[in-house]
Amino acid sequence: MTTRDDVELVVRQQIAEILPSVPIEGDRHLKDLGADSVDRVEILLGVLDRLGLRAPLSDFRDVPNVDALVDVLAERVS
Repeated sequence: MTTRDDVELVVRQQIAEILPSVPIEGDRHLKDLGADSVDRVEILLGVLDRLGLRAPLSDFRDVPNVDALVDVLAERVS
């Protein structure tokens, strides 16, 4: 069983791979962390792959910040 904490760890690891020198703050959007559109796609695809999920990227278009992304993903893996 994957918990929200597990999902958060995966999200933070993926962001750190793409944006290695950026402090990850959960209340900020990936854009605000410095991720351009390619970075954001790479982060989402990496997270989905690591969690074994399939979903259109458009499902995450309106996610306002990293914490909300974790919440949406945690719901899908539970």
